[in-house]
Amino acid sequence: MFRIRIICRFAPRLEITKINTVEKMSRVCELTGKKAMVGNNVSHALNRTKRKFDANLMTKRFFIPEEDKWVTLKVSASALKNINKKGISAVMKEARVNGFLTK
Repeated sequence: MFRIRIICRFAPRLEITKINTVEKMSRVCELTGKKAMVGNNVSHALNRTKRKFDANLMTKRFFIPEEDKWVTLKVSASALKNINKKGISAVMKEARVNGFLTK
């Protein structure tokens, strides 16, 4: 949805303004900082075209017993494995130290 407006009658210049747009959330793990990587599709003839490898992200709710509340996080599959191994409190503490988690 774009609105086009002509600024001046004698020197027509277009000003494009966005209306009613919703910004997308970034596809980044909130605990580990994993995000998309760039690589190549390689055909049988070895032709290479650029592609994007997205992180394996899921939106999950976790209960934090120390704070007695539920938190919704966008986490990668490897972060889920870390949570199962170390616990949600320890992983969130590491993420805050590394600067990934701001909640």
